[in-house]
Amino acid sequence: MPEFDYDVVYIGSGHGTFDGAMPLAAKGKRVAVIEADKVGGTCPNWGCNAKILLDGPVALQHTLRASDGIVSGDGKIDWAKNKAHKQAAIDVIPDALKGGMEASGIKMYFGHGTIIGEHTVAVDGEPITAENIVIATGLRPHQLDVPGTELGHDSKEFMALDEMPKHMVIIGGGYIGVEFATMANAAGSDVSLVLHDGEALRGFHQPYVKEVLADLESRGVTIVRNQEVKSFEQQGHQVEVALSDETITTDWVLDATGRVANVENLGLEDLEIEHSPKGIVVNEYLQTTVPSIYVSGDVIDKEQPKLTPTAQFESQYLMHRFAGESDAAIDYPAIATNVFTTPRIAQAGVTVAEAQADPDKYIVQENDLSGDWYRAVDYEKNAKLTLIFNKDKQLVGATEISERAEDSINALLPAIEFGYTPAQLERLVYIFPAIAFDSISKL
Repeated sequence: MPEFDYDVVYIGSGHGTFDGAMPLAAKGKRVAVIEADKVGGTCPNWGCNAKILLDGPVALQHTLRASDGIVSGDGKIDWAKNKAHKQAAIDVIPDALKGGMEASGIKMYFGHGTIIGEHTVAVDGEPITAENIVIATGLRPHQLDVPGTELGHDSKEFMALDEMPKHMVIIGGGYIGVEFATMANAAGSDVSLVLHDGEALRGFHQPYVKEVLADLESRGVTIVRNQEVKSFEQQGHQVEVALSDETITTDWVLDATGRVANVENLGLEDLEIEHSPKGIVVNEYLQTTVPSIYVSGDVIDKEQPKLTPTAQFESQYLMHRFAGESDAAIDYPAIATNVFTTPRIAQAGVTVAEAQADPDKYIVQENDLSGDWYRAVDYEKNAKLTLIFNKDKQLVGATEISERAEDSINALLPAIEFGYTPAQLERLVYIFPAIAFDSISKL
């Protein structure tokens, strides 16, 4: 048996790596991690952690204003202080993760990793070998292919803004576009949200999405629908955004048109590993066509949501496989997901659209929560929950729009994943009063 430098080498140090790499090293396996930028990758540095810190004052502002004077003040956000607070909170993460990995026995390499053989990765030209290689390089922002595209900015640059521009054009109706439109509007920017067609957040229940967009419009956001971006052009200190039917002059442009996989310069072509901007193709064991090379996290070409918890699940799956604890194919659970708008939309399991397309298999139960007494705690006027049951009355899916939808769906997730029966649900005695109790009471 050939002797390798390591049992497993990971390229990338985000959740697709460290959630599994640290326990794997703790089990005695020889593990190395290669990182070309900040330890932790996108999520803690430029994604989820950073975003939720910036969003905290936004949610607080909306609750304060909804209190109708019970809590005084207008909740004006000081964006410079908000950004500084965000930065102070996340600046400690890379060193903490690095320290945690090294303490568990992981060898850290800093540089660009290129796969030059079935068991070999070159780090800035220096080869290291491993029995198995894991690619966990994640995604990066997509950039529009139009004249003047360099005048557009990405989500990373938005979260680094020291001051909120007076006017902002946001292009794209995905998570980033709609969430950042919510933030910028709350921080005082005059926002124009440009959608390629009339819809946004395509993976979510569209009646709820329409309510989120209507709420944004009521707060002053201009939504420009059915427009294709033609070009960006500098005009003094401003930028002209040319669309299909109109031109918008703005102070700042956020290109939120999606994310693409980091698959370049990894050596995939030489090894004939199938890949595209959507990601790297894998089998049911997360292996590429080269059996010793695996993939974890958002860089996988997959149907499952490309989210931090999904990457964490995949990393832990590979940990058990490499530790010899399981040789089973990956079995994805119900994956909960949420849009951090105000109000939020969250969902898990079978979607409403899937259930409505198969009425012989599913029962759809719609609940208007706005009149429930508990919603008065947060001054909510818009809260709805749609539950999906199978014919055995087991919960198989849920989606909610409310100020705390993520908490409700998290509370319902175990019932969806493990197929609780009505009798089992009766045995769940939740804290009262709490948002989870309100949601579970609808089952």
